[in-house]
Amino acid sequence: MTFSANGGNPLRKFELGLGTWQWGDQFMWNYGRGYGAADLRAAFDVSQAAGLTLFDTAEVYGLGRSERYLGQFLRAAPAPVFVATKFFPFPWRLGRGALARALRGSLARLDVPAVDLYQIHWPFPPVAIETWMDALADAAAAGLIRAAGVSNYDPAQTRRAYTALKQRGLPLVSNQVPFNLLDRRIEQSGLLALCQELDIRVIAYSPLAQGLLTGKYTPQTPPPGLRGWRYAGRLARIEPLLQALREIGEAHNGRTPAQVALNWCLCKGTLPIPGAKNARQAEQNAGARGWRLTRAEVARLDQLSDQVTQA
Repeated sequence: MTFSANGGNPLRKFELGLGTWQWGDQFMWNYGRGYGAADLRAAFDVSQAAGLTLFDTAEVYGLGRSERYLGQFLRAAPAPVFVATKFFPFPWRLGRGALARALRGSLARLDVPAVDLYQIHWPFPPVAIETWMDALADAAAAGLIRAAGVSNYDPAQTRRAYTALKQRGLPLVSNQVPFNLLDRRIEQSGLLALCQELDIRVIAYSPLAQGLLTGKYTPQTPPPGLRGWRYAGRLARIEPLLQALREIGEAHNGRTPAQVALNWCLCKGTLPIPGAKNARQAEQNAGARGWRLTRAEVARLDQLSDQVTQA
C-alpha cells in the first residue's frame, strides 16, 4: 500500500531507529577490522528484540553491502521490519528512469518487493528536485515504495519537494539530516520548525557525531581511521559537554553519555538513527528510550553545545 496525503505520517510511530552506514563500509568505518558480518547480525537481532524495527540503509553504503546484509537478516527476522533506503543522484543519472533502475537494484539486494521508505540521498544538480519527486511518485504508484522522503535538503529544497509531491497526491514524510549536540544547523536554519509545521519527520543521522558524543574517545585516543584524522582536534574542546553528558546520565540511573545524547535528539522531536556495529552498541542505543531529560537538562546541554561549537 501507499500512504495518502491525509493518512498521517507513518514515521510518527517510531521513536528511534538504526542506521546501517557502518555495515560493510571500509572507507569511513573500517569494516572487516574489529567487526564483521556476525557482529552486524547480532546488532540486528538485539535491535529488533529491543523493539527497534526501523532500519535505514542506502545503495551507496558499503557499495551495496549494507543493503545485502540487511536483506539477509530480514529473511530470518521474527517480526516485521520497516525498511528505508536511498537513491543517490549521481550526475550521470539524468532522468526519472534512472531512479526506477536504481530502485530495482536496491529491491534485489534487499530481497523485498517494495521498500517502506525511499529517499533521495542528496539534492545534487543537474536534475531538478521536481524530476526526482515525480520519479518517487511513479514508484509509489507502481507499488515499489510505500512512502517518499529526502535527505540533506535545506528549507527551500524541502518546501519544493513537499510541493511537488503534493501535486502528485503523495506526502513528503521525511527529511534525513545530520543532527546532534555538535551540529544543530537544522534548528538555526529553521528546517526543524518547517518540517514540524508540514508533518515531515526529521530523521537525525549521526546523532552521536560519528562517535564523538559516546565519551569513549579522548585527544590521546581518537577514533580510528578517517574519523580520527577529521575529529582529533575537537575532542579536547568538547570535554565540558561530555562531562555534562556523564553527570546527567548518572542522574538518570547510570545512563551512558551516548544514551543522554540520543535522548536529547528525542526531546527535540526528531527520529535519531544511531549506527550499531555489534550487539553491545545496539543494546546501548535501545537504552535511550523509555525516559526523558528534564527541560533544565535540555537547556543545559543546549548552552554547552553553543559554547563548545562556537569556541
